[in-house]
Amino acid sequence: MDDKPGMDVSTELSARRTGMSFQRTRMSADRTLMSVMRTSLSLIGFGFTIFQVFQKLYETAVLKSADAAGNFGKALVLLGLVMLGLGIGHHVKFMVELRGLRAQMKQDGLVHGETAFPFSATLAVALLLFSIGLFAIASMVFSVGPFH
Repeated sequence: MDDKPGMDVSTELSARRTGMSFQRTRMSADRTLMSVMRTSLSLIGFGFTIFQVFQKLYETAVLKSADAAGNFGKALVLLGLVMLGLGIGHHVKFMVELRGLRAQMKQDGLVHGETAFPFSATLAVALLLFSIGLFAIASMVFSVGPFH
């Protein structure tokens, strides 16, 4: 351990523990976003499936109307998209605040901040899922796109 002027062993250990707690908090935020993604994916998947099944039953003249089921499917997909959008927004806001707090503590000498916050693959996948959900709802509403 480097001997820094004016820093005793307990202060050094405290600064290191604080740095590690920032990493644990970041990973916890990623796990929270994954939970939101899991629920949103279920809503989007169920909604799209309900829409498609009843649409196919209508097209084969098994049903006289698929409007109610179609609207329910669209509502589930929209609910999943709204939930995912709010989750992404909350995650980004939280991470910006956490990075700001960490930078301030590093500037004050309370934490080393030697390890950079890595890129969040969870956020990238959440954004990809959001875009797929947008394609799905566009396909359902406008009868166009890759999922029609």
